[in-house]
Amino acid sequence: MQAPRKDVNGSDPPTVASEGVPKAKTNGRRDRWADHREQRRQALIGAAVQALLRHGPDVDMDQVAAMAGVSKPVLYRYFADKSQLWVAVSEVVAGRVVDAIAPAIDEVREERDLVRATIDAYLGVIESQPTLYRFLMRQSGQPGIHQVVAGTSRQVAAGLARVIGDRLRALGLDAGPAEPWAYGLVGFVQAVGDWWTTHGQPIRRAALTDYLTTLLWSGIEGVRASADLPHELTRAHERIEQ
Repeated sequence: MQAPRKDVNGSDPPTVASEGVPKAKTNGRRDRWADHREQRRQALIGAAVQALLRHGPDVDMDQVAAMAGVSKPVLYRYFADKSQLWVAVSEVVAGRVVDAIAPAIDEVREERDLVRATIDAYLGVIESQPTLYRFLMRQSGQPGIHQVVAGTSRQVAAGLARVIGDRLRALGLDAGPAEPWAYGLVGFVQAVGDWWTTHGQPIRRAALTDYLTTLLWSGIEGVRASADLPHELTRAHERIEQ
């Protein structure tokens, strides 16, 4: 048997696919196909979002397919079932929540304004896209969507905790409360936001933001005030109350 030929430098020649096409070209074709498939998938997710906006949270796959201009079998080429499509849609909606809140958190420099900005940004998402938000909350019990909602809450709370911690340290205070405050604030506002959208937004956004800011800030300010007290005075105060 004849030994494989070497190139002029004594190296093995490039590996060639069975049809004589270099593997590099084959990989390029596969990458282009993967990109095309992902673009197609994103377009179908966008159509599902539009179908939700048109038909409401009870939209079905037929309506999504009609909005996308494809047949249902085409949808199932990209999504194993309806629940998988809804998880993808929930990721889009959750991303919009983060995109709205994160800049608001980063821009403020005063503690009360930080609380207000977080509340207002969250309510702003609900106010501008109530149908999508209702869909997200209605489907939040589904395992995949629950993970998306929980992950979004953690992401917002983590960013909020970082900023609150920075503010506390700048004031010479213990930054320990930052994380529980952040998670508490996110959970509180989320619960009130659910009530607000379920009841058709019976209170103006600005008024509700003021109400919640006043309530939450009073609690935070109280903790800050006690943290400012000297330890000896705090212990003496505790003994008096006992």
